[in-house]
Amino acid sequence: MPDFWEHPKEAQIQMKKIKDLQHWIEGYHEVEQAVEELGTAYEFIKEGLVEESELDALYSDALAKIEALELRNMLRREEDKLGVVLKINSGAGGTESQDWASMLMRMYLRWCEKQGYKTSIANILDGDEAGIKSCTINVEGDFAYGYLKSENGVHRLVRVSPYNAQGKRMTSFASVFVTPLVDDTIEVKVEPALLSWDTFRSGGAGGQNVNKVESGVRLRYQFTDPYTGEKEEILIENTETRDQPKNKENALRQLRSILYDKELQHRLQEQAKVEAGKMKIEWGSQIRSYVFDDRRVKDHRTGYQTSDVNGVMDGDLDGFIKAYLMEFAAEEGEQ
Repeated sequence: MPDFWEHPKEAQIQMKKIKDLQHWIEGYHEVEQAVEELGTAYEFIKEGLVEESELDALYSDALAKIEALELRNMLRREEDKLGVVLKINSGAGGTESQDWASMLMRMYLRWCEKQGYKTSIANILDGDEAGIKSCTINVEGDFAYGYLKSENGVHRLVRVSPYNAQGKRMTSFASVFVTPLVDDTIEVKVEPALLSWDTFRSGGAGGQNVNKVESGVRLRYQFTDPYTGEKEEILIENTETRDQPKNKENALRQLRSILYDKELQHRLQEQAKVEAGKMKIEWGSQIRSYVFDDRRVKDHRTGYQTSDVNGVMDGDLDGFIKAYLMEFAAEEGEQ
């Protein structure tokens, strides 16, 4: 089509479809090649031309590629392909919970870094003595929501607190909220009459210049649930950059993501009524325990656990994500 790029939005949608199909084709060829190499090596080992360790390595490589493709196949819903707005709130408990929230923030940033995802901290509220009270992270990259939706819920920490003089074992909580980050291909209706703005000076790290300009923006949106009639004020603060118009743009994108997610949650609830019992994860439920002294991290939904606490806190979450998707994603795709 000679006029393909004259319609940027439609062209963008088509290019995304092509990119997605290309991924499956490349993934299939990688698996095919790995299996062929494994078969050849198996023949060679009989003749003593290949070491057993080489065969084991090729087997592990082929298995990893098949599992990666199988895992991606679990992400079938429209929203799975999107980025993520990830919000962390510390629970009751003061400094200990605020420190736990900052540890979770680091854990997710490290995981995103390993996946090659782009992250930006849209807003952060520092703790009173240490840690953070809350933070909002935008994660951009293919299938970020599909993978990170498994993290939605309450995360529980049990450890001997460095903030407790008696060295007591303490329990802390932090909640993680995961919302799809909408892009230009997603239609979301925002009523301008229901919007209001005000500005403020950004605080925290960044030097004196940040405080001289009212670059921080606060968006308020008077939302009425079209299904229940309930009214709610959606409040979004953005201090991501020193450019106020850019912060406004980012705040509006977050609003569109929240409105999209509300519609998505309604659809999931309706599906849950029809397929009673299939919704095994509820917003706000305790999903995982991190017990530092016993060297154990356990997911309460899947039963998956590991003793590599340090690895998990450094962003090694793939085992938990895989266990969740293999157990629940197939059911979601059927709904």
